[in-house]
Amino acid sequence: MASSITKITPIVLTIAGSDSGGGAGIQADIKAISATGSYACSVLTALTAQNTQGVTGIYPVTPEFVEQQLDAVFTDLNVVAVKVGMLSDSNVIKAVAGKIRQYQPKHLVVDPVMVATSGDLLLEHSAIDTLKSELLPLADVITPNLPEAAALLNVEVPSTEKQMDELVTQLRELGAKSVLLKGGHLENEEQSTDLLIDDSSVIRLSTARVATNNTHGTGCTLSSATASYLAQGESLNQAVQQAKNYITQALKHADELDIGKGYGPVHHFFDGHQNA
Repeated sequence: MASSITKITPIVLTIAGSDSGGGAGIQADIKAISATGSYACSVLTALTAQNTQGVTGIYPVTPEFVEQQLDAVFTDLNVVAVKVGMLSDSNVIKAVAGKIRQYQPKHLVVDPVMVATSGDLLLEHSAIDTLKSELLPLADVITPNLPEAAALLNVEVPSTEKQMDELVTQLRELGAKSVLLKGGHLENEEQSTDLLIDDSSVIRLSTARVATNNTHGTGCTLSSATASYLAQGESLNQAVQQAKNYITQALKHADELDIGKGYGPVHHFFDGHQNA
């Protein structure tokens, strides 16, 4: 009789808002975590009325219920990595940070979601200070895009790679172990260059820019894939490299989908099976 070996699938928790259009937020996170070979569980921090054209409403979840969801997940599931996305107000940020300190997952990826692809503000201005003081110092890596980095540092949005480089020192001072500064908004550049910054080095990660309007959920997808690869035992450098390769392929195949009238989603399941 053949013996069966149970493969342990690493568990990744996403803590984020829902996107009713399915392209970003918790829906994108679950797709990305699943497509890259991990098991996704989720805690909702807010509901959005959202589609490919924009956000028309945000309904926050109470901090108490966020905590209840977190307790339910952490007391039952062996969560290896956590990805944090949209947190709409200070009290929810404090609730999430408190539970992260309580349960101490091995890996924490924080995507400081503040602005949707459509330009809609998703985080109250007053909550940015709470995010910086309570949550960012707990993170293994934070993954701001250029508008988010500018909001965190209260500076102008960089418009060149040289201006990206000038933010390195200030980004280190936010207190996370490392920062992945995403350069996707520099649309005039042929290469899409991200900077992986730790306390002693800066690694430039460049790929050819993909020409597509279907970019909804790119940040959610990249951060979730990073958490997924960390949960599978990859180093941070390897996890980020593999996540960047994954999102590049998801963007390259995005035009195979015809979803919505605005900024469509990336193609999470571009190669048709679980391991991207």
